Amino acid sequence: MKLFTRIAGALAVSALLAASPAGAKEVVLKAVTAFQPGTLINLPFENFVKKVNEEGKGLVQIDVMGGPSAIPPFELGNAVQSGVIDMAFNTTAFYANLLPEGGALKLSDYTMQELRENGGWEYLNELHNKKMNVWFLAATGDGVPFHLYVNKPVEKADLKGLNLRVTPVYRAFFEKLGAASIQTPPSEVYTALERGVVDGYGWPIQGVLDLGWHQVTKARVDPGFYDVDVNVLINLDKWKSLTDEQRAFLNKMGTWLEAANANNEQINQQEIKKQADAGMVVYTLEGAEREKWLDTAREAGWAQVLDVAPETGPRLRDLLAKPN
Repeated sequence: MKLFTRIAGALAVSALLAASPAGAKEVVLKAVTAFQPGTLINLPFENFVKKVNEEGKGLVQIDVMGGPSAIPPFELGNAVQSGVIDMAFNTTAFYANLLPEGGALKLSDYTMQELRENGGWEYLNELHNKKMNVWFLAATGDGVPFHLYVNKPVEKADLKGLNLRVTPVYRAFFEKLGAASIQTPPSEVYTALERGVVDGYGWPIQGVLDLGWHQVTKARVDPGFYDVDVNVLINLDKWKSLTDEQRAFLNKMGTWLEAANANNEQINQQEIKKQADAGMVVYTLEGAEREKWLDTAREAGWAQVLDVAPETGPRLRDLLAKPN
């Protein structure tokens, strides 16, 4: 609460300054990211902010107030919902308490561009509006799979006997294969591995080395599963207060951000090489074990969505999943 009060105070001062004639046309959006600045997973947002601030002078600017040290990741959804901040760069896994069915986004078989064409984005935005009081501006992460990273051998689609660090993204999947799960924020993963509290963790193919986790990680399990979603959210009241020109500009910037997802395959390959150079072993599941791994991931993921959101889950599956 004290943290939110300090940020709210800073916003109040900014609002007074913006009320002066010199700031009458330009709006400054106060933003917080769920990820450590300077890391690969946060880079798309940093590039987005840079582009907005370069091209939006006199119209829209973004003031990034910090990362997880400013607002803990699992509290960030509440902060943007309530208007303590104007913008958040956050994954649905960190605001599952507000939008349980948001986990469907990781299961999407379509790119964000395709979801904007088939009505998927529109429905996701509607849910964000109604349940979180935010505008779902854009999403990054298309083509960036999650993986299981372990310190014990995994040679088949069976995780019995493993204690794994999880988020809501892959909890159901890992537990379906027999793992015991422990949920922690990213800041505690290194210590948990170092002390043997957990045997492994789920994380995207990108960013492991940024966090130094390769120093306490022996292996990666292939293939990857799901897709990363890290989203730019804007408080809905703030969004509605913007002019048509400001909203159009931000929508244009969101489209630019999503187009940058095309670079992810090249980045993935670079990260795979870096992990190999760091000495990380790869356990590759093949044949029936590979099929079981991927089928279980998909089935467990959709079962979880349908369980927590029986009214909206079926519609999401129709929009996000390709027919078998």
